[in-house]
Amino acid sequence: MLTCDALSFHYDRCEPGQTPDFCFDFSLAPGLCLAIDGPSGAGKSTLLNLLAGFLAPSGGRLRWDGHDLIGLPPWDRAITTLFQDHNLFDHLPVWANVGLGLAADLRLTDAQRRAIETGLGEVGLAGFTERLPSELSGGQRQRVALLRALLRETRLLLLDEPFTGLDRANREALWALVRRQQTRGVAVVLISHDREDVEALADRRLRLAEGRLVAV
Repeated sequence: MLTCDALSFHYDRCEPGQTPDFCFDFSLAPGLCLAIDGPSGAGKSTLLNLLAGFLAPSGGRLRWDGHDLIGLPPWDRAITTLFQDHNLFDHLPVWANVGLGLAADLRLTDAQRRAIETGLGEVGLAGFTERLPSELSGGQRQRVALLRALLRETRLLLLDEPFTGLDRANREALWALVRRQQTRGVAVVLISHDREDVEALADRRLRLAEGRLVAV
């Protein structure tokens, strides 16, 4: 169970129209998907960064199964984050970009290599193992990044607009992969403005307004 209790953050400086103060309260059980939306500047990225450990909160508590996450660096949290910018390494082929999610030194087992090949087939990228990110379309790069996130054995997935720019067939294939992770007990926080994505995956919906989460 992920528990976010009065988790707060303050921006000393922010752009006009953006919210400077945030306070988040929610809980999320294993295997469920929580969808969060809100206008630009409402705090969606702030929330993900606090959960992932890229920002330090000014107060409150953040726990997984009763264990305190605050103070743990991102690499020590059982959390995988996929932001909108894909975060692929331009000099590495597709298989290596995906494989970094399984082994940081890319010393992959035969089972991990098979999982990568199978996963690439499931997201419509069979035969793309040796291509570089520069040889891929934006939608293809997004699928590579999402596959890397999904193959990691973490307990919480943070997805920021993960299906943007994908056609319906590819989105449905990726929905199925996310749901498969949920059956393993993986909890998902989904940031999305797309109604179809939310309806396909979300068990609960919350909206950010004036730095707070409100029920939809």
